[in-house]
Amino acid sequence: MTDFIIIGGGVAGTSAGAYLAPLGTVHLLEAEPNLAYHASGRSAALFEESYGKPSTVALNAASRAYHVDNTLLSPRGLMLVGTKDTANDFEAERQHMGLDLMTGAQAKAMVPILNTDVVDRAGYHADAWDLDTDRLIQGYVKTIRANGGTVTTKSPVTAIEKTATGWQVTTPSGTYAAAILVNAAGPWVDQIAQMADIAPIGFTALRRSMGRIPAPGGHDVSHWPMIFGASEAWYAKPDAGALIVSPAEEHAVAPHDAYADDMTLAEGMARYEDCVTEPVTRLLSSWAGLRTFAPDRTLVLGPEPSQPNFIWCGGQGGYGMQSSPAAGRLLADLIGGKTPVIEPAHVAALAPARFR
Repeated sequence: MTDFIIIGGGVAGTSAGAYLAPLGTVHLLEAEPNLAYHASGRSAALFEESYGKPSTVALNAASRAYHVDNTLLSPRGLMLVGTKDTANDFEAERQHMGLDLMTGAQAKAMVPILNTDVVDRAGYHADAWDLDTDRLIQGYVKTIRANGGTVTTKSPVTAIEKTATGWQVTTPSGTYAAAILVNAAGPWVDQIAQMADIAPIGFTALRRSMGRIPAPGGHDVSHWPMIFGASEAWYAKPDAGALIVSPAEEHAVAPHDAYADDMTLAEGMARYEDCVTEPVTRLLSSWAGLRTFAPDRTLVLGPEPSQPNFIWCGGQGGYGMQSSPAAGRLLADLIGGKTPVIEPAHVAALAPARFR
């Protein structure tokens, strides 16, 4: 019997495991053959501290030191572009993210494909960073194993039973027992809860499509910032000499192995093309991921009130990678009886008790 079973091998589960490992033995179970297969493997991989609701921003801020200390960040910058038609949304978003105001011409000097006949304003700051998500997750796994924990893939959960000493979890790879169960199953968190006879919270999985295109006009895009259209109508991010463009859609779907919706991707590419001078001529590849949110779009971190040895670690949405160090530490602090580093109001905002 172990101290902790963690269900889910994405960034939520691996970060929880890394911070719980010093408190006791961890056994992490992942349904897929590889870790970080679903949402975690399809992240835009950006650290932007001001992105999200106040409790998410608090987690982001508390995570920065981990990312810096482990040399996981490299310079990227963030630009928000707006038009006359999106002026109100643009200004609200610019102020929320603390971006410096630029003219369309100033933005074009930084991103030469911007169409200044359409884009007449922009906001920018340098404090946005590429995040090495592979090294992040591998670092968490290394910590789990260094503390005597284990990671088992190809282990979808088929049954969960409450026992006198904790939980018993059945998978095709075997049956495992632990005192505490951590539910970090991404889009499947509600299903895992129901298997454990815990009431679901009402998470929604939202599909987001991505397309990778050649560097527009043959430009060197390596030093371009990540670019958002106002109202998050689209975004683009340099990636290994090419450009990732997303329609930034949020289509509610059942949890599954997501793939890009061709029509949605085409519509998003058209919105992107409205703001630039170089047309999209072909896709190098396309994919999609699921961003899972609680009803209030805030992460859910902590013990289930009806069963305190059932721990929620869900609703990461699009914030899981950048907030994961502080999220994992928060769970460990709550379970270990330590005072969390983030403010009590933020701890309460993240707690599952808000839904009970």
